[in-house]
This record gives sequence, structure tokens and C-alpha cells, in this order.
Amino acid sequence: MTESHGEPQDLNLDKVTIGIIGGTGAQGTGLAYRLARAGFGVVLGSRDASKAVLAADLIGLGVRGMSNPECASATDVVIIAVPWDSHQETISSLTDLLMGKIVIDCVNPMGFDSAGAFVLATEAGSAALEAQILLPDSFVVSAFNHVSAVVLSDVNIDEVEMDILITGNNKKATDFSQLLVDRIKGMRGIYAGKLRNSGQVEALTANLISINRRYKIHAGIRITGLDSINLNL
Repeated sequence: MTESHGEPQDLNLDKVTIGIIGGTGAQGTGLAYRLARAGFGVVLGSRDASKAVLAADLIGLGVRGMSNPECASATDVVIIAVPWDSHQETISSLTDLLMGKIVIDCVNPMGFDSAGAFVLATEAGSAALEAQILLPDSFVVSAFNHVSAVVLSDVNIDEVEMDILITGNNKKATDFSQLLVDRIKGMRGIYAGKLRNSGQVEALTANLISINRRYKIHAGIRITGLDSINLNL
């Protein structure tokens, strides 16, 4: 498996700007709303810049809209929130623009049929591992895989009370991602292993969707036993 070398640049959490590639979808706009509420500068990226501008205007909170390449170039940390079927093509087009950056992949390779959601096999083993192969000079982290877009976008929900499992090969990148998650009201970022463990994290989303459909809720996850320790070790 390809791994990035070196270390990501030092980032000031209070001044960081976050780009969301595929930012006009439900997950992208939901994450943009929560991140902007947390005080981050946020840029939505889209293949159609005008669509990104419109989506950003609807969110408000200082969120901006740009084309995907402009978004990748203008931001410090980038979240990949595109549909699985355009994951490889989109990332491949941005490889040079994402060099040296922390890239957070929240894509879940899933299919749907009459029986519900199911996991799709991937050549690399997960979406995040595919992203790292396509971005050899970036620092890929897997996170935000289990957050309901409905919950993220609901302005009546003040705190999104759930844990975010974070996997990645570079400690500096995963540590920063934990701190970023912790800024979102109600969320906790929890390190869950190297990027090779991202496949089972992504796959769990299919189980959560099944729970949602059966019980008519928007389920998240909580990890027990961590309340008394420092998670940013």
C-alpha cells in the first residue's frame, strides 16, 4: 500500500480553512453547516462552481462556494464527500492540488437493493485506502463515515452527540483530525487504528442504515469506557 512520507504542515486550529469536495451533496452541506458553526472557515467545492456558490449562500455562516480545483487549492484541510461512483475520478483530478495536505475521506462504498444497504468490495480494501493510493503525497484520514446527513443539517439539533472513528497512518494527521472533530458541539474524535482498519469502519455504515430503516431513527455510535481518559494521546 502506498503511504505518504514526511509530515503534514503545522496548522493553527483557530485559523484553518476546510474545503469539502463534493460539498453540494447532503453530507457535504451538513458537514459544512456544523464546521462553520464550530468557527471554521469552510469552502464548498463542486464540479459546477455556480452550484457550490448557491449551496454556500443557503448555508450562510460565511461559507463560500468554488469549483473543486479552486476549493482544493484555497483550503488547508480537505474533506472528500463525493458519491462512491465518482470517488476515484474526482480524487485523481486533484492529486497535485492536494499534495502535502490532510485529506479526510468520509465516503462509504455501498450499494442498495430491495433488501437495503450493503457493502461494496473495493480493490484497495476501502475508499480511504483508495484515496491514499491516488494521493501518495497527501495524508489521508478516514472520518465522519457514520454521521447522518439529516442530523448534520437539522438546525434544531444543537449538539450532534456521537463519536467519530478516525483512522490514518500519520499520527499528526489523525491527532489534528481529532481536534477538528472535537470542535463540533457534541462530537468526540476517537482514534481507531491505521488506515488499513478503515474498511470495517466504512462498512459499519450499512448496519447503521439498516438500524435507521427498521427503527425510524438516525443512529450514530458511542464508544464506552473512554470518559475518564485523555483521547488525544
